[in-house]
Amino acid sequence: MLTVLIVVGSLRSSLADWNDVPTGSMKPTVLEGDRVWVNKLAYDLKVPFTTWHLAEWSNPARGDVVVFFSPKDEVRLVKRVVGIPGDVIELRQDRLVINGQPVSYEPLSDDISRRIEAPERTLHEFGRELLPQKPHAVMSAPSIQAPRDFGPFTVPAGSYFMMGDNRSNSYDSRFWGAVERRRIVGRVSTVVLSVDPKRHYAPRWERFFEPLDR
Repeated sequence: MLTVLIVVGSLRSSLADWNDVPTGSMKPTVLEGDRVWVNKLAYDLKVPFTTWHLAEWSNPARGDVVVFFSPKDEVRLVKRVVGIPGDVIELRQDRLVINGQPVSYEPLSDDISRRIEAPERTLHEFGRELLPQKPHAVMSAPSIQAPRDFGPFTVPAGSYFMMGDNRSNSYDSRFWGAVERRRIVGRVSTVVLSVDPKRHYAPRWERFFEPLDR
């Protein structure tokens, strides 16, 4: 039995895993109660139970949703890569600027914003942030005190700038800086299953096996 547990644990540590999401920092893309699939082979192969890299074949791209260990307290977090090494990142009134070029935004479809319950939805503004090749939903609440202006910040070599899609309620690189490459666990692209903590953990069947960015 111990051997089986070691083998399964090693596979989860090096190849693929899931990550439960307890907070709303990635709403409306990822909701509290989602369990997301983590592809640990997306960028590299690691020694089981460590952050040591045996081999690397690609790097995170702008727009990727990743799991990583926070440089602040080592907690595993789910955020989006918005800046790669060498990028100059700014935020101006909740709008992202990369290397001096403002990112474009467009209205978000109602089927995405309706993921948020009505009382919370009325307090937020929604949009679609058009990162090249990875457009995605974002939201912010004008009534909540949050860092709406940031930078310019140059992302160091070998590091990545992370932000939550819920721009008014995300503890991210705006607070503790860029994340070193070695801290990134893997890439997330799918919600495996989802439960609603506010409704006695009832299943959200419509979110099972749902791709993150639509």
